[in-house]
Amino acid sequence: MDYTLSFSFILRYWELIVTSVWLTIRICLIATVLGLSIGTIFAGLQTTKLPIFTAPIRAYVEIIRNTPFLVQLFFFFFGLSSMGISISAYAAALIALSINTGAYATEIIRAGIESVSKGQLDAGYALGLSRLQVFKDIILGQAVRAVYPSITNQFILFMLGSSVVSVIGAQELTYAANFLQSRTFRSFEVYLFVTVVYFGLSYFFRMLFHAFESFAFAKIPER
Repeated sequence: MDYTLSFSFILRYWELIVTSVWLTIRICLIATVLGLSIGTIFAGLQTTKLPIFTAPIRAYVEIIRNTPFLVQLFFFFFGLSSMGISISAYAAALIALSINTGAYATEIIRAGIESVSKGQLDAGYALGLSRLQVFKDIILGQAVRAVYPSITNQFILFMLGSSVVSVIGAQELTYAANFLQSRTFRSFEVYLFVTVVYFGLSYFFRMLFHAFESFAFAKIPER
């Protein structure tokens, strides 16, 4: 096989690559913040045990978790467009990622809240603490510590899974890789390079999250 590896062409497209990497990080960070907001609110509502809240939230979680993300993405981009609601590829990707993240975050955060023993809550109430004080001083720190690894792992998974949004034209890293491949026909080099970039991003964020965990939770005692 007569084939010579060459990565020199990547330098000619460095601006496209940097822009696409930044878009990948930005869309994942925004979607994670929005998804965590959805998850926190819905997890809190689930603890009320009121069917008016728990039934639709449970339906939302089950529908999102048991349908392909690609179908959800097509629904927001193509489905809404057919109804006369036209949104950009970036907006559709952000909405789909946020709603998808929200479903998983709901279950993760709910599990974190329920991991705090009822005895600690009863002790807090016995000491005269209000519901807000019990949540802030007893539940919150322990729940955050409990779910932090799952939340950070979920972020990494969604960052890697965000490559799917390239199919609707969102110009993130995989979209840039497909563009480079179509221009240079250097498929091996392009996708090897992108694989290394994704690995680097994942490793960087894992180290960043680990460092933050060591710093932020140092004074929060484990149960």
